[in-house]
Amino acid sequence: MELKTRDQIETKYKWDLESVFSDEAAWEAAIAEAVALCDEASTFEGLLADSPVILADFLDLREQLSRLMGKIYVWGGLPASADTTDMDALGRRGRAMGTVGELSSKIAFADPELIAIPAEKIAEWMEDEPRLAPYAHHFDQLQKMAQHVRSAEVEQVLGTLNDTFTTMTGTHSVLANADLNFKPAIGSDGSEHPVAQGTIRAVLAHPDREVRKSGYLNYADAHLDYKNTMANALSAGIKRNVATARIRRYEGGLDMALTGSFIPHSVFNNLIDTFKANLPTWHRYWAIRRKALGLDQLHEYDLKAGLSNNPPVVSFEESVEMIANGMAPLGDAYVNTMRTGCLEDRWVDVYPNKGKRMGAFSAGGPDTKPFIMMSYTDDLFGMSTLAHELGHSMHSYLTWNSGNLSVYRYGMFAAETASNFNQAMVRAHLLETHQDPEFQIAIIEEAMANFHRYFFIMPTLARLELAMHERVEAGRSLTAEDLINMTADLYAEGYGNEVVMDRERIGITWAQFHTHLYSRFYVYQYATGIAAAHALADRILSGTPNAAEDYLSFLKAGGSVYPLDALNMAGVDMTQPAPVETAFRTLAGYVDRLEKLIDQRVN
Repeated sequence: MELKTRDQIETKYKWDLESVFSDEAAWEAAIAEAVALCDEASTFEGLLADSPVILADFLDLREQLSRLMGKIYVWGGLPASADTTDMDALGRRGRAMGTVGELSSKIAFADPELIAIPAEKIAEWMEDEPRLAPYAHHFDQLQKMAQHVRSAEVEQVLGTLNDTFTTMTGTHSVLANADLNFKPAIGSDGSEHPVAQGTIRAVLAHPDREVRKSGYLNYADAHLDYKNTMANALSAGIKRNVATARIRRYEGGLDMALTGSFIPHSVFNNLIDTFKANLPTWHRYWAIRRKALGLDQLHEYDLKAGLSNNPPVVSFEESVEMIANGMAPLGDAYVNTMRTGCLEDRWVDVYPNKGKRMGAFSAGGPDTKPFIMMSYTDDLFGMSTLAHELGHSMHSYLTWNSGNLSVYRYGMFAAETASNFNQAMVRAHLLETHQDPEFQIAIIEEAMANFHRYFFIMPTLARLELAMHERVEAGRSLTAEDLINMTADLYAEGYGNEVVMDRERIGITWAQFHTHLYSRFYVYQYATGIAAAHALADRILSGTPNAAEDYLSFLKAGGSVYPLDALNMAGVDMTQPAPVETAFRTLAGYVDRLEKLIDQRVN
């Protein structure tokens, strides 16, 4: 497989950024308009407590500015993800980030002024001025966060420094996506297979063990070559979090992440405790995987090796139909919007190309399409990734079109539920409609790969993230060797005696998650998301009355309610260990089913 350059990808498989701005001149005009709007918004400083009309005028203006800045960032920022070697694109992303940061700092006076207005007065004003009613939840959030919002001067300084604070994230990203040189994987027949961020999953799933082994070693070693630079960047990122937490009067980095998202500590603690208690399920899976592959020893480069003897080939268009069929219980409106977005409206930047950054994401705003970036592969794994990102994009689409645009910003806790929900629904549909044993093995293999990432790697990284913050909060260092040893120790627990470990190469895993570990305890939400998602999917698949309607209401709620309240409305209580335990039962069920299928094949 030869990796194509960006200009070799067909237009229909690239996102439609022209729908945001037709060209750079239009983007520049939008920046000028945003600057003017920001200057106008700045004139409200010191006046927000004067009257409900003034407050409503400012909030409406700020909302208009926020939406315009979203468009500016989408058009200026996304192309750099599709080609990290494009210096012009990288420059526009830097300018977009700098512009958004600078403009945000100029209106940072607002929250301290809003907090200073008594809650009773705000309640009276909402009765007098209807335009304030949509902001009721925002006002409540501000009151709850009042002790952590600093003076207008401090908020402005923090806003001004935001672009500087994110430099270490950009440094790690450029290293990983543009500067690392990966040696090709070499097959047992001497053939070469390119290793890149967009191809590494396919390399690690290759049927030739020599391809997997050499690809794994070369990918890890490229990161090890830059381990000290990457460790310095990550250490700076953690120090930024710790410093910000102290400035904002939180107990620490974890407290800032949870409290700032209105999530109780019990949610995080329940996840980690339940995860550690259920590690034997993972140990059992490793043993079954070794048996399925016919190996004497299971190594890290065997963890993504294919288990099916006849894995299905699934084109992008076929995957869209699989997903549409799986999501049918949510109704025609959901399915048709999703299908059209993929096949006609160019929501998705589909295929890998040289310079494309690793991973996949959904991004956009109320005035753009809910864009998706991924590196699609023609198999069930590519289909599942697309289903995951479509969960995000449909969540955004339904929130943006709910009629209450002041609440379109929802947190990551809810977001990761929506994405994993799609995968759970599609997987259940495929298991029900495809009875061929090898196809069943392929579906379970995809399911286990998904659980491996979100219910094994992400909780492990969450434990690492907590350990890193506690180390920095105690005034200790975070060198490359520190990070390698901390990571290797955690993986050793997860592997038990079933996986042969190369401590240094598994220890460098932290460097391979630069998009996650700078995001203030983002990773744990993948695991809580998959837990909540399966609980919600079970309600629909088991025929619970109004379950589909409840779920759609959860999506449309967006940021209008607190995330745990939104999930409670849909029928799931994440303050209790039960959803995480349910997800582990689902995982154990896949392991049981896989073991029976493998035994049938062997016998």
